[in-house]
Amino acid sequence: MTESIAPPTAEPGTRNTRDLAKVAVSGWLGTAMEFMDFQLYSLAAAIVFNKIFFPEVSPVIGLIAAMATYGVGYVARLVGAIYFGRMGDRIGRKKVLFITIALMGASTTLIGVLPTYAMIGIWAPILLVALRLIQGFGAGAEIAGATVMLAEYASARRRGLISSLVCLGTNSGTLGASALWAILVAALPQDQLLSWGWRIPFLASFVLMIFAVWIRRSLKESPVFEERADVVDGVALSKQDIKENAKTPATSTIEAALHQRKGKAFLITLGLRFGQAGNSGLVQTFLVGYLATVLLVDKSVGTAAIVYGSLLGFVTIPVMGLLGDRFGRRPLYLVLSALTALFAIPMMLMITSGNTGLITVAMVVGLNLGVLSLFAMESVTMAEFFGARTRFTQLALAKEIGGILATAIGPLLAATLTAVTGHWWPLAAMLIGYSLITLVSAAVGPEVRGRDMVRLEDAV
Repeated sequence: MTESIAPPTAEPGTRNTRDLAKVAVSGWLGTAMEFMDFQLYSLAAAIVFNKIFFPEVSPVIGLIAAMATYGVGYVARLVGAIYFGRMGDRIGRKKVLFITIALMGASTTLIGVLPTYAMIGIWAPILLVALRLIQGFGAGAEIAGATVMLAEYASARRRGLISSLVCLGTNSGTLGASALWAILVAALPQDQLLSWGWRIPFLASFVLMIFAVWIRRSLKESPVFEERADVVDGVALSKQDIKENAKTPATSTIEAALHQRKGKAFLITLGLRFGQAGNSGLVQTFLVGYLATVLLVDKSVGTAAIVYGSLLGFVTIPVMGLLGDRFGRRPLYLVLSALTALFAIPMMLMITSGNTGLITVAMVVGLNLGVLSLFAMESVTMAEFFGARTRFTQLALAKEIGGILATAIGPLLAATLTAVTGHWWPLAAMLIGYSLITLVSAAVGPEVRGRDMVRLEDAV
């Protein structure tokens, strides 16, 4: 039986400051857990997993195998973005965010109790890969869902600031995971680290998961989702339902959204994503290794610079959110991407100078200007670009596809180009290229600050 399209029989539940605070904390915790989970694994893969799960092969092959299990998480993220994005657009944001945080937390905790290769042989790495797939499956929609939820809760006047709070979770998660591993490596001898110490960070994530799940159980659904014209009794009507009720007056706005030609908004947001994601892969991943292996700088210099830059990010991110609310999304994107492109060559000259102070300044400025500032803008801008009917799905896909193309592939391309040329200029060229893609995308896109989030159609 087909449901009729009619206005909701009751007013959507009221939202107050306490509800908004819960959503903000929930989004921060979820993003922190996502980045902590992946950072915990990446550090473990580099430090101990090749010895624990792949001991029967050479150290080099073991490291490659450990890193390969890290990579499968990115494949699962894309699948999760599609699956949970569609679910979130159909049955609501709250239900999906509860599922994703539970999947991420449970899989990370279970890694901490996995038997090793010495205990069960080949089944150990197989189980590790399975848990990585589950972890990535949940993470693929986590940050997108948290971003959508915050953007749809916030008032138009403070939407940039409120949405930027999700980005603070990235710093919290990365710093938390790095601190845990730093303490373990410093405090435990190698044999204890390999026998039981490596399990502690993964088991400790259980506490964060329980807290996040507890908060999300008490969240109210997004007011935007409840007010959507195509949502009846908490579920979005299918295209078939809408067609069969096409003659009812309430379908005019829905029909307009359904008949809108899709794709332009997605391509623009994908371009906006490239600057942040590409620069992140180069600054936070590749340059740290480049400093130690190619420039032969002490490996602590690059990691310390990332820590300093991340700490400064706790100021940079909300400030960018406020500026976006004051001046608009488009002007800030144009300024930030242009400045990043202009800073690329001076940044690389500072990094290759060999001076520890100049290297640190270059990394800190590059991280905050070309990565974290754009991340703060991305959180609100991408949500405003998409209509409410497909916002979750399109935002999740734009983030994950952009991440795979830029963050995952970028460092590999950078390594290849620097090896072939023996010079730093390809890195500057990549930073400029990523930033120009974002600049052009912002230039051709409309200003979306203050857009009505209940509208079903995309901004373009």
